[in-house]
Amino acid sequence: MKKRLILAILAAVAGAFFMLDLHHWLTLEGLKSGLGQFEQWRSQFPLLMAGGFFLLYVVVTALSLPGAAVMTVAAGALFGLLQGTLLVSFASTIGATLAFLVSRYLLRDAVQQRFGSRLAAINRGIERDGAFYLFTLRLVPAFPFFLINLLMGLTPIKAWTFYWVSQIGMLAGTLVYVNAGTQIAQLESLSGILSPDLLISFALLGLFPLLAKKVTGLIQRRRVYARWKKPARFDRNLIVIGAGAGGLVSSYIAAAVNAKVTLIEAHKMGGDCLNYGCVPSKALIKSARVAHQMKHAERYGLEATNPSFSFRTVMARIHEVIRQVEPHDSVERYTGLGVEILQGHASLIDPWTVEIRLHDGSRQRLTARSIILATGASPVVPPLPGLDETGYVTSDTLWDRFAELDTPPKRLIVLGGGPIGCELAQGLARLGSDVTQVQRGARLLPREDEEVAQLVQASMQADGVQVLTEHAALRTEWREGRKFLICEHQEQETALEFDELLIAIGRQPRLTDYGLETLGIETRRTVVTNEYLETLYPNIYAVGDVAGPYQFTHTAAHQAWYAAVNALFGQFKRFRADYRVIPWTTFTDPEVARVGLSEQEAIEQGIAYEVTRYDLDDLDRAIAESERTGFVKVLTPPGKDRILGVCIVGSHAGDLLAEFVLAMKHGLGLNKVLGTIHTYPTWAEANKYAAGEWKKAHAPEAAMKWLQRYHAWRRG
Repeated sequence: MKKRLILAILAAVAGAFFMLDLHHWLTLEGLKSGLGQFEQWRSQFPLLMAGGFFLLYVVVTALSLPGAAVMTVAAGALFGLLQGTLLVSFASTIGATLAFLVSRYLLRDAVQQRFGSRLAAINRGIERDGAFYLFTLRLVPAFPFFLINLLMGLTPIKAWTFYWVSQIGMLAGTLVYVNAGTQIAQLESLSGILSPDLLISFALLGLFPLLAKKVTGLIQRRRVYARWKKPARFDRNLIVIGAGAGGLVSSYIAAAVNAKVTLIEAHKMGGDCLNYGCVPSKALIKSARVAHQMKHAERYGLEATNPSFSFRTVMARIHEVIRQVEPHDSVERYTGLGVEILQGHASLIDPWTVEIRLHDGSRQRLTARSIILATGASPVVPPLPGLDETGYVTSDTLWDRFAELDTPPKRLIVLGGGPIGCELAQGLARLGSDVTQVQRGARLLPREDEEVAQLVQASMQADGVQVLTEHAALRTEWREGRKFLICEHQEQETALEFDELLIAIGRQPRLTDYGLETLGIETRRTVVTNEYLETLYPNIYAVGDVAGPYQFTHTAAHQAWYAAVNALFGQFKRFRADYRVIPWTTFTDPEVARVGLSEQEAIEQGIAYEVTRYDLDDLDRAIAESERTGFVKVLTPPGKDRILGVCIVGSHAGDLLAEFVLAMKHGLGLNKVLGTIHTYPTWAEANKYAAGEWKKAHAPEAAMKWLQRYHAWRRG
């Protein structure tokens, strides 16, 4: 309401300005015709005239009215070069700042909500280098200053920064116009003030901040590299440390553009995802799902049976799946692609030199223009007293440990309620373990909306998982030949017996023994990088789990493209890593897939939204497959079909999400999803029906009433 009132007042003032023909006085002709009267007033009331001129200039600039340029010339004619420059410099800056603040108050929230995702990169640039950009624009009078005022108000630049940069940046142009005003009799038009030579001079002056930034960057780089001696020539164009998803993609890109690249891996090709994470866990989940379907075969019109199996054989299948996928990430494949593979541990010696301790005991040093760190992450193991005595497994070590078992662990405790813990807890429970899941927080899957976490927890409990939330692990201990995890719940200790303890409380980046400390590369839980994925040294990059902010295989591969291209071609063009549309899936049953904002995040960030929901129990394919649990939930701005975020819970949720990821990436709204043909009967129809629910909720009621009347008229 306040904004509407202010907007109405501003519109009224601007309207009165034109209706009363006041704009005539702010033209060169009007100035010349009234100059004699103005000079008479100034001689009689010098202070009043100066103050009135100052206030009028502020008002004209604040309201973005035409005439500021003429008033600047008038300042020179009336007050001379020195006084005129002082008056205009401060009045123009104050007026510009008022226009900036009005734009920010009236328009910024609406513009950011409507175009926030598209403006994210601009906002980051303004936060980082806003003063440089504004100074450059202010130095070139060819840019309409009123437009700069209004547009800058839509950005995150601080008001004080806007003020002082504008004060300094507009000074050169102010001097030119005020000086021209001292010679007003010779002026035929305002365009005569800015000759082509003067405009070129201003344009060159406008480049000064950017050149200064470049020079500053060069100085900073010289300081960073000052204590190191750069090689005269390099053995490689690129060295990549770590052969997980980030390292494999980086080296593949380098080889594809004929760069000489070496990939160094200390352990297994394929990294965590192939050997310990994505691949083996999904193989386990599939076996567990089949066992679960056999136990509940009556859902499909079949006779339910309790599956009999060898757990050792199930684990052998998992290792066979790994072996079948291994060729995709193998030494042989990447060597064939043109990548040199060295198996050993790499450490940075200087910003261009890597020393490799090869598996055969020898050492080798290589130099490269650029280096990419893709060292991955390892499971977090809490410092619980007694843990070493009772033993434990992690998501990395369970595959070899459990492969030795003929039956699944009888009593299994899973410590941790995140995606890894939930996937493994449910899978092993379905294969026969008595699983207790211990979570320090108030609920499972804390990054998801509460209703999603509750649905997953209910499904896991139905599979026999005992979920204990708000239980803090204190220690493990032996009691009469039995192992116990001691937890604290509501200030009381609880002893939980176990045969195996699986720790799944998260993963931490591998940062030690790579020479980061020697080079002074900053780490804060992850390697600190800028938007180009550069570390302290612009030729050393980090990608994947070691760089954050996401610990997903697909984001590691995504970052690898930016790092590799910047490393190889950054001298021509650098690319900022784009995290606007990052999807992920938790492979519980039901699956949880998400991209963009959740309701929880929208509320925390104060973003206005509305929810469109389609429940899968209405989907024909879900009914046919007796998989009716779940929903598609889409967040959009109020009244708009632009997608802010999507959460899908249900069978095949991870696959269904891809359509929305594509839509968000390319700015397609729900109307486009609704207008796309989806095969019947498929799970993907759920996406179309969700879009249909949005359309139904936003049907134009007035138009529908007129259509009803029209059809009644047609019936006679």
